[in-house]
Order: sequence, then structure tokens, then C-alpha cells
Amino acid sequence: MAGNSDAVTEDTDTIAVGVAGVGSLGRRLAEQFVELDGAELVALEDVSEATVAEAGDELGVPETAQYTEYERLLDDERLDAVGIATPNGLHYEQTMAALEADLHVLCEKPLATNVEDAYRVTRRAEESDTVVMVGYQRHVNPAYHVARDRWALGDREPRFITGEITHDWQSYYENMDDWRMDPELSGGGHLLNVGTHVIDAILWTTGLKPTEVNANVQFHDDEQLFDTQSTVNIEFENGAVANVSDTGIVARTREHVHIWDEEGAVYLEGREWDDRTGHTIDSEGTEHDPHFEYTRWLSKGSAFLEAIDEGTEPPATVSDGLKAVVVTMAAYESGRRAERIEIDKEYPFLEGVFE
Repeated sequence: MAGNSDAVTEDTDTIAVGVAGVGSLGRRLAEQFVELDGAELVALEDVSEATVAEAGDELGVPETAQYTEYERLLDDERLDAVGIATPNGLHYEQTMAALEADLHVLCEKPLATNVEDAYRVTRRAEESDTVVMVGYQRHVNPAYHVARDRWALGDREPRFITGEITHDWQSYYENMDDWRMDPELSGGGHLLNVGTHVIDAILWTTGLKPTEVNANVQFHDDEQLFDTQSTVNIEFENGAVANVSDTGIVARTREHVHIWDEEGAVYLEGREWDDRTGHTIDSEGTEHDPHFEYTRWLSKGSAFLEAIDEGTEPPATVSDGLKAVVVTMAAYESGRRAERIEIDKEYPFLEGVFE
């Protein structure tokens, strides 16, 4: 396989990128690499020949650089980096293969569909000299940085947290013909695919160490894989609690993360898939809107390229991806067993991950 040291573009400072998975999400990611200075989209891969051909035509990627097999993309193209926007169940193996090829990786969430694989790929990425980023776009949104600066990077302690995301997956559950309803490709239901954004946002902005998870999960199938909606209670080492509600069986998308400490709160809000905004609340109950009109600082693609160019840590690291998988999978186990899950006992090999 050709690693990043072998890649050649017309401009030696340009990052040669291939994108795997060019459905709607992958195509939007690929568009960023077409538009951004410092990158060249040189190849595409998708299991559907028609999909990759259509994307190649739209994005100006020649037929000779369109693939239906991921391994051939890595073997035949001279790449610096790969963007992975394939179904969840492929993320672990495809990221590992890219790391073996010495490529920079931008992998969409979730990092993996079980804790063990997420841990393995995290350890492998940390041994690598390449940039590995997970596609949590809230990490490049300034509203969330206000919260992170206050808690994870600041000196205040959160006490009470609520998170909620609503979304319409009703047709998926009715028809069961989308890849999200395929056990091998999806790895879970709405919580893993969408609710993970809220879980990640809470962990990333607060920097808290989760100790126990207690969840009520409603499943669509007898095998208890595809959840439709859930409530998840997370307890943290400092005594704070978070209540997360997730549903895929309502009409529209709304999102909030509300985080309180003894001096006030940060409220983070979202409508549909627009940029998330927010405001702060002081100890007198007065609301302030220092960033209400802000939009996203960077796209995921530009943040990824910046980390490669500057040799810095990306805004959403493999460690962030691992932490989100841990809490999400603990919620599933809690829901299936109808019992509280102690993270240290359930996953003893994770020692030090949340420190």
C-alpha cells in the first residue's frame, strides 16, 4: 500500500485525499476536499458502482479513480489521507487499514460499533505519526467551545446536565431496508447513530469521568439491537449527573445540551441540522448571548487539514471517539439487562482512558 510519504500531487504541499463511502454524508465531505485550499480529492470508493460513478461525475474524479473496493483504493492510489463515511460497521477495519498504510484518517462517527474495537483502533492511532480525527462536528462549533473552556479546560465543575435529540427515523423502522437496519453495517440503532452526538458533546465539553450508566432503552427488534428511543442517566466521579433523552420516532429534529454549575449554565441548542448556537445564564438568572449569531469556525475537512499541516491534535480525537462509544455501549447493555452498569467493572481494560 502507498502511504502518505509516497503521495504525489501537482503541488507538493497539497494533501491527496480519497473518500470511502459517497452517500449523502460522504459526498458532502468529499465536496469540502474539492473546495478547500491545500487538498486535492483524487479518488472515491463506494460499494455501489452507480453511486460512485454519480459522485465522480459531480466531483470531477475520473472513472479510473473510482473504486468499489476499499482495499483497491488504498492499494492503487497514492494518497496522503482518507475520509471514511461508510456504514458504521466498516469504520474499525477501514481505519485500521488506513493506519497500516500510514495515512491520515478522518473517520465519521462512531469510531467503532463495540468498545473493544474502539479501544484497539485508539491505541493503534496513538502509536501512529498520522492525524486521526473523528467526525464530531460540534467540536468545530464555537458555542461548544464556550462550554469546553468553562469546564473541561477551566476551573468550574458541572453539577447537572441534560441532553436531548429528536429525529425522524420512522420510515427506517417501518421498511427495515436501509443499511442502518442491517446488524452488520449499523451496529446499533438511533442512539449509536445520532444520540452519540449528545453523549460526545457532554463528555467533551465537561471533561468529566463517567462512572455509572443506567438506561431505559426501547428496542424495535427482538434481538434488542435497533433502539427507537431511550433515556440514559450518567453518573460522574465528581457527583454530577447527566440525563440524556434520544428518540428516532418523532417528526422533526431538535437538540439541546444544558450544563449547570453553581454559578450558572451554558445552554446549547439546535434546530434541524443547522449550526448549533447557545447562550449563557448567570447566577442572577440573566441570559447572555455572546455567540448566538456565530456559525461554525471550520468545516470538518478544514479542521482535519489544519491538524495535518500544523502537526497538531485534531479537534475530535480518537480518544473522544472511544469515550463516546464506551458510554453509548454501556447504555445499550444497561437497557438490555435492566441494570446499572459500572464502567470500570464492565470494561476493566479501559484503565486511564477517562483520566
